[in-house]
Order: sequence, then structure tokens, then C-alpha cells
Amino acid sequence: MKVRVLGCSGAIAKGCRTTSFLLDHDVLVDAGTGVGDLTLDEMRGIDHVLLTHSHLDHVAALPLMVDAIAAQRTTPIQIHALQGTIDALKAHIFNNTIWPDFSRIPTPEAPFVSFHPLAVGQTLLLAGKYVEVLPAVHTVPAVGYAVAAGAGAGCWVFTGDTERNPALWARINQLNVAMLVIETAFSNRERDLARRSLHLSPHALASELDCIDKGRNYPIYITHTKPAETDLIMAEIQRFDQTAPFGPNVTHDIRWLRAGQEFEL
Repeated sequence: MKVRVLGCSGAIAKGCRTTSFLLDHDVLVDAGTGVGDLTLDEMRGIDHVLLTHSHLDHVAALPLMVDAIAAQRTTPIQIHALQGTIDALKAHIFNNTIWPDFSRIPTPEAPFVSFHPLAVGQTLLLAGKYVEVLPAVHTVPAVGYAVAAGAGAGCWVFTGDTERNPALWARINQLNVAMLVIETAFSNRERDLARRSLHLSPHALASELDCIDKGRNYPIYITHTKPAETDLIMAEIQRFDQTAPFGPNVTHDIRWLRAGQEFEL
């Protein structure tokens, strides 16, 4: 399975795109501004969109992408999300005020998009990929995903937006993880804001990564950093990874995720 990072920033700026990942050529995970870097042919090839939650930085490009390519497709784009996320999209975006309701046009029987509710703990088979829905802790209904190319294959795990999340680690420790993508939106100086908005800071990330079972090692990629704080966030993470709370002989392979990176899993 190929994972292409379209966007992984917590906000926009030159060179910064918000959250979106393309798995192979046909599954999109979140639809932030990074989607805008795809060609029309690449967008036409997307059959499934998996959304973690309804916040704008994760859905901003979805209505524009649908408008760009839906009429050139012969089947609806399938949007998979929690029911709460679907309800938010219908009420606030695809509402014929902000944007047309593409779930009913050109006709209700043959729409440009179709919505498919999912639930935490569910496993879907989409385009030959196994997708497990993981729990997230955020200010709106939210999930993460574990995606593998086949049964037993190593998983690409994406936490989505989340704060401290014991249920997530209980499940991650049972999975064959090939790569973990985890958010750290704020620096430690903004840790109170991170806590209130249910995001991670390096301080909280340290305690979260301490939940990984000893002896389990895989690359950990930091995503969703605010552009103005990225250097500080990564410096703070580097410092804690060399000291407590992991003990003198425990470190993690932590890297900063960048738009444009591609991974083969």
C-alpha cells in the first residue's frame, strides 16, 4: 500500500497544507487543503473518502473536489464517517446555502456523493484495504484509522485529532503497526490551550507514547503542527525523547511528517 501525504499542517501558510492522505490511488483519508495539489485525473480516481471528524481543516477541500470531478465519474464518491460527522456536513456544508447538496444531485437516485456511517471498532474492506475505525478524543465526534493492504499486513495508523486516549493505545498495542501518524498541534507553552481544545502538546504526547508496550518499535510521525510553532514543537519532542518519562534506555523513532512524502507499506 502506498501512502501519499497531501497535507499534514495544523493551519495554512505558504507550503503548508492541512490534513489529507491518499492511500494508493483510490482512498482519501481526510480532505484538507492538501487535496488541491492533486490533478483532476488523480481526484477522479478517488472512490472512497474516510473522514476523521468535521473540523474545517479536515474537510475544507471536500466540496470543491466533488464539484471538480463528480460529473466526470460514473459512480458516487463514497464518504465514510461517523454519523455525527455526516450530520455536520449535511447541516453546514452540503446544505444548498454554503454548497449544493451533492447527495441529492443530479438526482437522489444517482447522486454525486453517498454517505456511509461507520462506528468505532468497525472494520471495513475498501478497495482491497482493511480499515479499522479507532477511537479518538476530540471536541466533536472523531475517530482515527488503522489501514492495512491485507489481513495480517502491517498497519498505517492515523490517530486523527485527539487528546489523551487510553482506549486507542489498548488497541494499537494489539495491532501490527508499520507506521504511526500522531498529532501534536501545540507547543508546551500552549499546553493549556491544547488541553482545552483536546489536542496534544509535547508534554501530553510524552505520556501517550509511554503507553506503547515495551519492545514494540515503529516509526512515529508527528502531524498537525501549527506552522508558527513547528520548530519549537519538534525541539520539545526531541528533548523529551532523550529523557523522561521513558527511562534511560527507551527512546522512540520520532520524525516530522511533511507534505509530499510517500511511503510504501
